[in-house]
Amino acid sequence: MNGTTGFEQRRSGRVVVADIGGSFIRFGVSDAPGSVRQVDSVPTPIGSWEEFVEALKLLAGRHARESDWPMVISMAGAIEPVDGVICSSNIPSVTGRRLGPELTSHLGREVRIANDAACVALAEAVEGAGVGHDVVFCAVLGSGVGGGLVMDGRLAGGPSGISGEWGHGMPVSAYVDVDGDGSAQPIAPLRCGCGRMGCVDTIGGARGIERLNDLLHGEQKDSRVIIDEWQNGSRPARRTVTAYIALVSEPLAAVVNITGASVVPICGGLSNAAPLIDALDSAVRKRTLWKVRERLVVPGMLRRDGGLIGAAIIARHPQRTKI
Repeated sequence: MNGTTGFEQRRSGRVVVADIGGSFIRFGVSDAPGSVRQVDSVPTPIGSWEEFVEALKLLAGRHARESDWPMVISMAGAIEPVDGVICSSNIPSVTGRRLGPELTSHLGREVRIANDAACVALAEAVEGAGVGHDVVFCAVLGSGVGGGLVMDGRLAGGPSGISGEWGHGMPVSAYVDVDGDGSAQPIAPLRCGCGRMGCVDTIGGARGIERLNDLLHGEQKDSRVIIDEWQNGSRPARRTVTAYIALVSEPLAAVVNITGASVVPICGGLSNAAPLIDALDSAVRKRTLWKVRERLVVPGMLRRDGGLIGAAIIARHPQRTKI
């Protein structure tokens, strides 16, 4: 493309966005800044590149016939900042591809790709729970763990294009006091999907709560059941959640100490468990170097549509991120 790009032209015009997960592609349209509406949803073709492209062509054909409407896609995966190659464990059909340039060619419109956790973080910082804060760290606690760091309204990417990724490479403690009596219960490190041992991702999400419960009690239960039983006073569930809070609060407090974040919006499925987020907030504040009197860890305000909203912000303000 020559001259001014579609993104540079669309500060106030229409842009199209997609939030792509392992199960569904959610497609949205933004007609003006601050406004995004989901208009369609189709299953994600995770195993076929041709079907993946055709699904996006179908959605664009239905809702974005004008080729000068640029598109930003929010999706799980690590995107190399130099060559744009993506690695997505959730959607293997796109792994190894220069996804932005290839989709630009196939769809006949300018397409950019952004990490889904980064999009959610940007949405929370600009339009959600992080409004008014200079440094926002958004922690995504879904089936696994993700995150994004926003400073002065801009995603902090650095030369690697990665920031806020606390789910991998940051280990959790090997011992935890699950009974509150000062005794230390050993927690065997679990192998992570990234190939390392003991990452936060292995215990920080919903599947992590279930793994902890199995480790401590030899019971396989859904995380929602465990949380409900914890709230109802079950001793085994209390031990599991106590271990979870201790193991997650330590690395999350480390992130706050390193970044100086003054608010940590929680997004993902576990953000719906308000008592769990309350307990996590209390534990994190006890571990921060500066004594935070006000709430630090809070439920995100844009938990359902953060991916679409963040993608729309990037479409209108590409300078907010390095993609």
